[in-house]
Amino acid sequence: MIRNPEPENGVAVELTPIIDMVFLLLIFFLIATTFHQTEREMQIALPSAAAASPISTTLREIIINVDAEGNIVVSGRSVEPDALGAMITEAVANNPEQKVTVRGDRNTSYANIVRVLDVCKGSGIREPYLDTVVIGSASP
Repeated sequence: MIRNPEPENGVAVELTPIIDMVFLLLIFFLIATTFHQTEREMQIALPSAAAASPISTTLREIIINVDAEGNIVVSGRSVEPDALGAMITEAVANNPEQKVTVRGDRNTSYANIVRVLDVCKGSGIREPYLDTVVIGSASP
């Protein structure tokens, strides 16, 4: 006589439906990613416009880094305070809700960070953000 082994306490967890669901989700995300890449790889000649710019550039957050020596770095380039002010003024003219994040090195003088915050406020940024690191995730 063939008997199905039953657990002694009467409770069993069936893994088959869970495994099936995981594979279905995996297949779904693989296909969705493939469709997204296919749309980007299509050879389409986009029309040109005189005053057009990509939407993402006007909505992009400006991240300003202040290194340990007090140098201002934006997008990997060293920038003078006057040039930073002009850059932010232009961004605010394109998008009045422009976001700016200031990231100061922990070893720099606070005066260097205040100088950048002054430039931001003077260029039309209402609330510049100060970026910090959560204690416990800081690198030495």
